Amino acid sequence: MSNKGQSLCGYMYQASDSAKGIIVFAHGLGGGGHNSYMSCINYLASNGFMVFAYDATGNDESEGDGVNGIPQGVIDLDYAISFVESYEEFPDLPILLFGHSWGAYSVCSVLKYHPEVQAVIACSGFNKSTDIIEIQGKKEIDNGIYAMLPFMKLYEAVQFRQYASADSLSGIASSTAPIMIVQSSDDEVVPLDYGYNLFYSKLKTDEGVSFVKVNKLGHNLGFEKYKIDKYYDKQSENLFNSFVDFYNKSI
Repeated sequence: MSNKGQSLCGYMYQASDSAKGIIVFAHGLGGGGHNSYMSCINYLASNGFMVFAYDATGNDESEGDGVNGIPQGVIDLDYAISFVESYEEFPDLPILLFGHSWGAYSVCSVLKYHPEVQAVIACSGFNKSTDIIEIQGKKEIDNGIYAMLPFMKLYEAVQFRQYASADSLSGIASSTAPIMIVQSSDDEVVPLDYGYNLFYSKLKTDEGVSFVKVNKLGHNLGFEKYKIDKYYDKQSENLFNSFVDFYNKSI
């Protein structure tokens, strides 16, 4: 159950009876839920991790008429982590996070509420909720979006309360967990100045944060291309291997 009593649908994926850790997997906007990431989820599970992947509010099999706002992703993840930790049928293992786009913003921002998290991978993410509104707004109404942003911030403050101020940089600053920031140089959904470049400029001296920039994998990093197109297959396999290596070193 999430913050307003809406039931979220989630699945625990595993390939063996033993596991090194539990990865809580947060999906991006627009894909409908976690099913768009089954190639990555399968790869992580096949390499010794349990993966708890859920559909956020208003997505796929979860309840809710819609997302309602970007901070809802942080709220749902907060509740999902607490569920995994309290559910008796799940083993007591290190909690790891993986997020893409909206999910990347969520896995970083949620760290202020869950200091026990032991490692985070954030792919194609942005810093704060109004960033993605600004990015999309500039495409539609150019600089006119800046007149609307104060109203959006007020709406979020009323709708989401303390979660409205959640942002990736503050979450990272509150955590001691190692973090991997990943983005492709040709990302057309989240420009690098809102993502990789921003995080690098702020966190490049932080020994706990590592950066991976790839090329020609777009915003989705080839998740949907894995084992379909040979070029994407090789790049994605290398990237997925780096995910596994990062988690193994972190626990």
